[in-house]
Amino acid sequence: MSTLRDRLILFTRYPEPGTAKTRLIPVLGPEGAAEFQRRLTAQAAQVALAARSRRRLSLEIRHSGGNQTGMRRWLGEEFSYRPQGHGDLGRRMEACLRAAFEEGAERTVLIGADIPALSPAVLVQAFTALDHYDLVFGPAADGGYYLVGATAAGFRRSTAFLGSGITWGAPDVLVRTLRRVRDAHLTCTLLETFADVDGPADLPAALQALCSRRDRPAVSVVIPALNEAGELGRTLAALTPSHGLEVIVVDGGSNDATLAIARTAGVYALAARPPRSVQMNAGAAAASGDALLFLHADTRLPMKFQEAVRRTLASPWVSAGAFRLQIDAPGRGLRIIEQAANWRSRFLQLPYGDQALFLRREVFWELGGFPSLPIMEDFEFIRRLKRRGCIAMVPDSVQTSPRRWLQVGLGKTWLINQAIIAAYFMGASTERLAAWYRKRA
Repeated sequence: MSTLRDRLILFTRYPEPGTAKTRLIPVLGPEGAAEFQRRLTAQAAQVALAARSRRRLSLEIRHSGGNQTGMRRWLGEEFSYRPQGHGDLGRRMEACLRAAFEEGAERTVLIGADIPALSPAVLVQAFTALDHYDLVFGPAADGGYYLVGATAAGFRRSTAFLGSGITWGAPDVLVRTLRRVRDAHLTCTLLETFADVDGPADLPAALQALCSRRDRPAVSVVIPALNEAGELGRTLAALTPSHGLEVIVVDGGSNDATLAIARTAGVYALAARPPRSVQMNAGAAAASGDALLFLHADTRLPMKFQEAVRRTLASPWVSAGAFRLQIDAPGRGLRIIEQAANWRSRFLQLPYGDQALFLRREVFWELGGFPSLPIMEDFEFIRRLKRRGCIAMVPDSVQTSPRRWLQVGLGKTWLINQAIIAAYFMGASTERLAAWYRKRA
């Protein structure tokens, strides 16, 4: 272990689905929540490395779950890795600080991984504060703290500020801690307050901070997929790679070549189990673009769609946009279905999911993302969007596969769709509707 006088310790959890960011699972699913944990930790690690370039630091990651091999493969060789140990958060932090000081550190700062707005400058400020104070804390907006730093001398005088009797996660953690600091006659100072990421309500601000880099893409295309090997290749081929475009395929557990096709195409491939609403939310949480566009795996976007997205969303009165529908097959019946869908979209502002809905990232998360429903998630989300502003229709068309209409039949497909909508308005549960739809469609 390095004998540098300053040590920075990052507390994190290995991103194992089902154990990471569990409060986000209802919105993002187990895999999506774990992927978001991965993204937060990677961001925190980059901040730590940037802080080291400004001040001589040894860097350590204390992890819960996983092992050193997996952590090193994930985050690289720049850090030393150790498990967090056992006990509540206070006991684990105390043990980590004690180990750092026993190994020769004179100043140690410990941070969490779920503060997306944290910057290298704040970390340098924390170490500078320890030149004058025994302790330094970074207050979290929820009443806890995202950073604690101590000098070896202050830590040896008292560790009561990390002792028993504090309910970690309560809204008065920092207040109770500061009382103990005062009673122990230790000196301390506070840094800037930041919000951490605990539940779905924290996602809008967190993603705004995570997506603040200057080279972020203008549009992120999110494609939920499940056994779409026959269609996905053509859909991805129609997306011309560019600097301002990000493509994310969210595979729902396919047993065909869907995932391999996505990876071969060089796009970001993410696993997240159905329903489709959770797949799309997980993809949106992994996205960096200013605008999100949700595309079915069997639907191809028109040329220059990015210009259409940018132009449409430039209006402050527009909450979202979508494209006209074109079904990729001949036939008078299909033309009637197209025309009906385009009239509905234009006059009722009710485009469906196969029309490539797009909107600003911040609007999507302000509305809570797609509701976690097994069916009708796009319909319900668009109803929320309508209350916020206009849903504009782009005159260009997407081309979607005719397979559903041709396999089930035009009239039967139309009747099934209308029955689902009517039953939904009458209060039928979406679980029963989804089961009924699968049997008939």
